[in-house]
Amino acid sequence: MSKLRVNAFSISLDGYGAGSDQSLTHPLGRGGMALHRWFQGTKTFRRMVQGALDDGGREGVDEDFAARSFENLGAWIMGRNMFGPVRGPWEDDAWKGWWGDDPPYHVPVFVLTHHARAPITMKGGTTFYFVTEGIHVALELAKEAANGKDIRIGGGVSVIRQYLAASLIDELHLAFSPALLGQGEHLLSGIDAVRLGYQTTEHRSSDLAMHIVLSKGG
Repeated sequence: MSKLRVNAFSISLDGYGAGSDQSLTHPLGRGGMALHRWFQGTKTFRRMVQGALDDGGREGVDEDFAARSFENLGAWIMGRNMFGPVRGPWEDDAWKGWWGDDPPYHVPVFVLTHHARAPITMKGGTTFYFVTEGIHVALELAKEAANGKDIRIGGGVSVIRQYLAASLIDELHLAFSPALLGQGEHLLSGIDAVRLGYQTTEHRSSDLAMHIVLSKGG
């Protein structure tokens, strides 16, 4: 049975999952790149994101969580802000994501948006589908596409908050980085995770992050 997961989601010590003022020069908002140092340089990052063919890269706790984040995935869900900085109606089909011709997903990706757009088929098995009917429809489409495998929510903060508030996420892995943003998009503000049935089921630390896994209670 498919699980809905959030994996390898980096967060600042003051609770922000992205900085403010996202743009082409600041894809993760101002200061947002500092949250992801734990992931950069791992074997998984080199292989899945950079397309490296060698065996280089950092091992250890960070690599363990990075590798797990890509296991048994049949589909992804993400918000439009994660797909790109374009706002409002799609003026053309030029923007196809941050990741070039061969994105690191290799499965169907369902992008939540208020503006319809035809699907985009990329190299490596990634197809972006644009869903205007909300989080529940996107989840049903992702479940069908995943064919029994898990579904990963890639972000951003708003999308995770919506699924979390609806108590639809089965597992949430947060990587707390030793950085402060001061402003941006706060992940858990106003969300009572205890009332929603979540509890800490795993925690491990590295020099670059404290990894916390929250899971739905039985």
